[in-house]
Amino acid sequence: MTATEKTDVLVVGSGFGGSIAAYHLAAGGAKVTVLERGPWLSGNDFQHDYLLGSSYTRVFDFVAGDGMSVLGGNCVGGGSVVYFAALPRAPRYVFERRGSIGRRMWPAALSRQTLDPWYDRVSEAIPVTQQDWSDVTYAGGLWGAICDHSGHTANPVPVGVDNKRCVNCNWMMAGCRFDAKKSLLTNYLPAALAHDVEIRDLHEVQKLSRTDDGGYRVHYNNIDEVDYRVTTGSGVIDAKIVILAAGAGATPPILQRSEESLGAMPHAVGRYFSGNGERLNNAVINEERVAEVLGLRRPNGKVYEANAIGKGPVVACWDYVDAALPEYSRFSMEQLYFPPGLGTILAQAPESAGPRWFGREKKEILKQWKSWLTIFLMTEDDNEGVFGPPPPTGNSYRISQQMLAKGPLRYDPTPNTLRGWAEADARTKEILEKDGLATVMPWTNDVVGAYTVHPLSSCRIGDDPATSALDDRHELRGHPGIFVTDGSAVPCGLTVNPALTIAALAERAIPGIVAAARERGVEVTYGAPLPTPVTASVAKPAA
Repeated sequence: MTATEKTDVLVVGSGFGGSIAAYHLAAGGAKVTVLERGPWLSGNDFQHDYLLGSSYTRVFDFVAGDGMSVLGGNCVGGGSVVYFAALPRAPRYVFERRGSIGRRMWPAALSRQTLDPWYDRVSEAIPVTQQDWSDVTYAGGLWGAICDHSGHTANPVPVGVDNKRCVNCNWMMAGCRFDAKKSLLTNYLPAALAHDVEIRDLHEVQKLSRTDDGGYRVHYNNIDEVDYRVTTGSGVIDAKIVILAAGAGATPPILQRSEESLGAMPHAVGRYFSGNGERLNNAVINEERVAEVLGLRRPNGKVYEANAIGKGPVVACWDYVDAALPEYSRFSMEQLYFPPGLGTILAQAPESAGPRWFGREKKEILKQWKSWLTIFLMTEDDNEGVFGPPPPTGNSYRISQQMLAKGPLRYDPTPNTLRGWAEADARTKEILEKDGLATVMPWTNDVVGAYTVHPLSSCRIGDDPATSALDDRHELRGHPGIFVTDGSAVPCGLTVNPALTIAALAERAIPGIVAAARERGVEVTYGAPLPTPVTASVAKPAA
């Protein structure tokens, strides 16, 4: 009989929550194994095309739910490989939000002040830099000029990007082949590997069960590297501590499938999902008016026509990120480059009398794609997303061999959420259309419902067992030794990009996880130095 594999700590997922936990536990002396559903790509593996089988389709999951679709990372490094590296801190008012439950959602122990030291740690490890106007791309500069013209402020955003290495190719979502973007492949993951962490890609965790000694058995399937619908094998690993960091769209199905063997899950598992209140508005720039009103020119004589030149979001308007405003009226507006594909499908024609996302008028605005300017809105929603029964395997029913899938998430926006979207859309339209600078329409919700690239809150931390799946140490209620450190632990939408907050919460959770591991017989300590950033993304070790 073959002996079952054993490890001290089993980490599910290698994004911000998983990589940070893996590094610190391993650096403290624990044996750590990481199982990652997606492939391991780095450096020259990242391709500049949208062909099936390229890095773009391999490292993403687009899961369409009922009323909400989720775009997330599916690779070693998780969301850090495909994000745009915008790394602001959450505003202070976020930690006092009441939302749909009518009382403070965050644990009493957490505030912006108490989280700031953990923000500082992550900002040093990545590292985070504050851009200035000399770093800003054409799109960011145009957005800043338009905001100023309408009486609003605009600021370069803090990022995890080495601007000296960045070539403004705008392929950040497919992974950075120039290693200018400071993904986890350049900090926590290489540091984890240096402490003998074993990372296994193309391993999709299905469920957990208990072992006779009080630990947990993690059940996984091996996924084919070309067709993610195909399972090539399966196995189990026993661990004393399990850290779930598969993402807010994948962690709930794992726990839901585990109920049969582990017993009842907290009520909040798979509930209170937030899409971070996200909206996308597409502006078609009037080149002549921009020249006349703003006096802008590019070196080649063009006015703008620079949609594809840049590096994702570089400039944001935070005038409505204001604690003095009522809840659901607070939001950020961020210039964003969304690559062809989904963006061109969901963009609507501003002047169409009929259906706005297809037809003759849509064809006309597609011809003007170089003059598009996309504005990304992050508003306050009501945490109204709910996951239904999990699929037989994974987090979704896969439609194609890569990227596309149908998932069990249901999202019915409340009047509060709808009002917040409408206010943010209206303010964006006012700013961009002043003096005829552009015509603006939000992306359509008719095709895939609402959409988010920052899924949150589906297994959130809190003080109230009725409305939070985790205690303030990130431990799953009723199941000691299981922790959740990904975006699903964040209690609510943040009105800004959430990556730095997810990472800071993961850093904060480590001392408690170390203490729990010690109680369960793992010889581990806390206090390892922060990882030293490297200049080249770490590649998969040779077999």
